[in-house]
Amino acid sequence: MRRLVDRLPTVRGTYTENAPLAKHTWLRVGGCAEVLFEPADTQDLLDFMADKPTCVAVTVIGVASNLLIRDGGIPGVTIRLGRAFSEIDFSDSEVRVEAGALDIEVARAALANGRRGLEFLIGVPGTIGGALRMNAGAYGSEIADIMIEAEAIDCIGGYQRISHQQMGFNYRQTAISNGWIFIAARFSAVAGEITEIKARMDEIRAEREASQPIRTRTGGSTFANPDGAKAWQLIDQAGCRGLRIGGAQVSEKHCNFLINTGTASAADIEALGEEVRRRVAADSGVDLRWEIQRVGVAADQEVQ
Repeated sequence: MRRLVDRLPTVRGTYTENAPLAKHTWLRVGGCAEVLFEPADTQDLLDFMADKPTCVAVTVIGVASNLLIRDGGIPGVTIRLGRAFSEIDFSDSEVRVEAGALDIEVARAALANGRRGLEFLIGVPGTIGGALRMNAGAYGSEIADIMIEAEAIDCIGGYQRISHQQMGFNYRQTAISNGWIFIAARFSAVAGEITEIKARMDEIRAEREASQPIRTRTGGSTFANPDGAKAWQLIDQAGCRGLRIGGAQVSEKHCNFLINTGTASAADIEALGEEVRRRVAADSGVDLRWEIQRVGVAADQEVQ
């Protein structure tokens, strides 16, 4: 059988076959990418999307802070947006940020430039691309509050500008096709007092440190909050705090976080999450929705 990499267009970035992905994820689990593509720049990515065979599946990852890659890996091409997509440029009352920039670095840059409104990003793990995809938020703010316009590449290599209205923002969701790849966005970034900006960021950091298991192998909040309720409270009420399957555990500190205690497989973590969902549904009738994105195939379907 012809190898997938031999069917892909020539690029200026790099292709890696059977690339281990666990090392790129915060949970430190998961299988290999059939082919990992790290584009050299936006034009390289545009050309790849325009020229690749239409039947080849594409999955996009950043730093995989809110991502569970299954043990069998990811078929097709996994695109990783890294440092080549991390520019942060301020103008009069805005900032344009590329999708590979870390949320925390955007918050720090805003502080250094005396811009307010982006402080909450200091408490959001991951990259701007992922934050756009899931309307990430924390501590009373979310991406929908600051986004002016997004830029994306569609599934056939077309460049798209997306207005705030077109994003269709909802709680931890947007209406944009999963086949489109966010490459940048413009955010409101008006002038503010540096001392006030810093104080708010310090407050967020302290609250996060006190309430979340941030020094463990975790993927952030596992489930979205249902209407009028807190996921962690429903999980706690259902008796799941500290629950374990294999090497995966519900955090004792914040039970909407699942932890890899060191030996977990992706299957352990997903099974634990499904058991939590089952127990919460039995206890309160609430069907928790996964906030962590799950991609790839199970170990028995391992990518060849």
